[in-house]
Amino acid sequence: LFDGVYPFYPQQRKAAVFDISTIIVIVVFLTLACSFLLIIPGIRGRARWYWTLRVLLSLFVGVVIVVVQFTGDWETGWVQANTSYKSFSPVQVNADIGLHIGLAGVNVTLRGNPVQQINETINYNEHFPWNFGADYDRSYSQGLEKGLPSPILYVAEKFTTQSPCAVHRQYRIAGHYASAMLWVAFCTWIISNILFSMPVLIYGGYMLLVTGAFMIFSLLSFSTVRNSPMCVIQIGTRTLHVAYGGSFWLMVAIGLLCFLAGITIVAMHYLNLDLLKTFFDLREDKAEEHQETPEVLINPHFVNNGL
Repeated sequence: LFDGVYPFYPQQRKAAVFDISTIIVIVVFLTLACSFLLIIPGIRGRARWYWTLRVLLSLFVGVVIVVVQFTGDWETGWVQANTSYKSFSPVQVNADIGLHIGLAGVNVTLRGNPVQQINETINYNEHFPWNFGADYDRSYSQGLEKGLPSPILYVAEKFTTQSPCAVHRQYRIAGHYASAMLWVAFCTWIISNILFSMPVLIYGGYMLLVTGAFMIFSLLSFSTVRNSPMCVIQIGTRTLHVAYGGSFWLMVAIGLLCFLAGITIVAMHYLNLDLLKTFFDLREDKAEEHQETPEVLINPHFVNNGL
């Protein structure tokens, strides 16, 4: 043992909701946000606050679109129960069993109450992928070979291709199309920012509406899993129920935000264009472009010489 860890064996799998890919995405967008904050003092007047609001909101939308691709809490469920710990053993433990369903797979969590029971540390988190290119059944078979606790194997077995529940294909295809819709939404988000910077405000507003529409399409794609009735997950005397998780509701909020922003920009373009240009810091530049010189200074020397 090295600090209580076997150094030559695989370590614990990624966390149910927060993993390395999520950290990388957040760090990239935080770097962009910090870079912008460094140049804020160079923007004068009220335009500084308009720029800050626009940029930070836009970065927040972008980071959410990418991060939810890697989170595992589109659907979640927890239950606390007394359950058997190992196969062919009558020993029971009191534990929290969690199910976290994402676009690319499922995480099953087992945490003892307390963590130390029957001379063992009961704190497991196992990831079983079903994205295209991954073999869910093979991951489940590897879990059997490793001798994972019975509650984890029982929950994971519900999502195998051979399970009578028959939900594997539905979740896999729904997650795939939801992910594809989100990547399209990310592309339209980039296009909207380009249009705002050109600036073509009305078309930027239209692209925000398209971004929100693809977010809603991704939610509808994932919601199709409810068309397949979920098998009862009975653990001990308790039943594990799943419901929409934080990532799903966050996407609902961001999609509605894009719709609201897009509709506002399009409406302001037709109702109050000057106010819209002021918010995007364009009115002053436009005024300077068309400004007429109120006073002309003439050199008398050139006038007297007939020049």
